[in-house]
Amino acid sequence: MGLVSAHTNSQVSVLAGGVSSDIYRVDLPTGVTVCVKRALPKLRVAADWRAPVSRNRWEAEWMRVAGAIAPSSVPRVLGEDRDAGCFAMEYFSPDRFSPWKALLASGTIDATDATRVGDALGRIHAATADRNDVAARFATDDIFYDIRLEPYLVAAARAHPRFALRLNELVETTRHIKRTLVHGDFSPKNILCGPDGPVIVDAECAWYGDPAFDLAFVLNHLLLKGAWRPQWKARYVDAFDALCGAYLSHATWEPADRLEARTAALLPALMLARIDGKSPVEYITEPGTKDRVRAFAGALLLRPQARLADIGVRWAQAEST
Repeated sequence: MGLVSAHTNSQVSVLAGGVSSDIYRVDLPTGVTVCVKRALPKLRVAADWRAPVSRNRWEAEWMRVAGAIAPSSVPRVLGEDRDAGCFAMEYFSPDRFSPWKALLASGTIDATDATRVGDALGRIHAATADRNDVAARFATDDIFYDIRLEPYLVAAARAHPRFALRLNELVETTRHIKRTLVHGDFSPKNILCGPDGPVIVDAECAWYGDPAFDLAFVLNHLLLKGAWRPQWKARYVDAFDALCGAYLSHATWEPADRLEARTAALLPALMLARIDGKSPVEYITEPGTKDRVRAFAGALLLRPQARLADIGVRWAQAEST
């Protein structure tokens, strides 16, 4: 990558938390610290989940495009070796940047953080909407199906034959909508909260498609946190509402109510997928809690809601124990 000369020593440390990639902190002899990421052919989950390592390229490309739109919200790509399936990016010290997932889990639920996250996502989607050049750059339909639609929605359909028709309809709708650049794994674990707002990482699912997927993906985690930590459920819903409002203020590429309805349709599907798909959330383990999420999601799949705020209200009022 040209980041260091030959025959020099660099300190390499493995960073924890990588399910789909090897991630390293590298302290270069120049005193600069970088993060190096290499995609794995088989993900570190219980199910047999494989994906092409070429996705590493698209993650770097997403960072280049999104970084030009929201520079403070995206790591800089410092080098890339496509033959080796690696790229190097800016390193963010845990002394100054905290994963949003960890903050939410500890009860640090700040609507301002949610607003900033929604604003960053909305700006990236708005700036890439209906752009043929970006669409051509991210023709990653097969990868997105393999690492998002199949292991989440299709797998949930296999686990729940009662909802299979509805879930497969959502798969077909989602895979054929082409409106904006999609991150694909827009989750609190991939958002760092720093002094200048959020920093978005882990974009190896990047795809040009339906922006509703990104919005539903992150909102799903805010709801599921409330199942896990019911004492803070109302505060998670407040964050849900704040993120929705900030994001939808940027949604000018199509009627906002149409985008919101697609997001509201995907949301319960993703809730069910994170319980019974190939990548269940690790923090919901109690059988009764899983059943309550299944019941809530199933009811919304059978009777879809058009407005996200209505889903938030229903979730806030749903019994947690």
